[in-house]
Amino acid sequence: MKRLILLSLLAFSAASAQDGFKSIFNGKDLTGWDGNPELWKVENGEIVGNTTGPEQLPYNQFLIWRGGKVKNFELKAKIRQKGNNTGIQYRSSENTDKKWSIRGYQCDIHPNAPYRAMMYEEGGRGIVSQNGQSVVIDPSGVKWLATERDPVEADVAEWHEYTIIAKGNHLVHQIDGKTTMELTDFEEAKRSLEGLIAFQIHRGPAMEVHIKDVMLKELPEGGVIDFATHPIPSDAQIIEAKAPKKKAKAK
Repeated sequence: MKRLILLSLLAFSAASAQDGFKSIFNGKDLTGWDGNPELWKVENGEIVGNTTGPEQLPYNQFLIWRGGKVKNFELKAKIRQKGNNTGIQYRSSENTDKKWSIRGYQCDIHPNAPYRAMMYEEGGRGIVSQNGQSVVIDPSGVKWLATERDPVEADVAEWHEYTIIAKGNHLVHQIDGKTTMELTDFEEAKRSLEGLIAFQIHRGPAMEVHIKDVMLKELPEGGVIDFATHPIPSDAQIIEAKAPKKKAKAK
């Protein structure tokens, strides 16, 4: 039995190597990763992050991969979570005023269907492209809904493989190989073409996230789509920004 398990592991490693993927989590400890030791640990070959309740954290914190910045890549990770939501940051940057704090693109891992593996920009443009949407952001920052389909179903409390594919300014999120969202980002002032990978611990209600099989494949550089040759589809609709809530007047 042990021999069969060993052969299976070797076969998996060989297949991953042939596909160009490499593991960026060793399954034993957090070597190569940087985060608050009160929140993150390794158990049973999994990265485990948890919080105890609303008073524990004043802001969202992250476990940051210190293997360098990524540009064009494909990232896969198997994740399950319960309680408050979590997410995978990529092409992101650190906030210098807060430790283990990150801003940038996020593949949101959320129990609510519209937010499940959507594109959320932490510390930036907020909700960009929801589960079931293909969105284009034009050079002025206007968001256009190019196509819409049924959202991908998944129980985030169970194990699922999340995939992020980033090529130039074209980004794709998937759950178990099914595309949840697609984004083409033409807003040069706010988009990111390289940055850090990290996993999120969300402030607020207690939560727990388990992560394993974190695999990264670097892709060739380039691939930035030119807006001049890829105009907004004629049937696309503007995604209206929600108006901010009015503050109650002081009595």
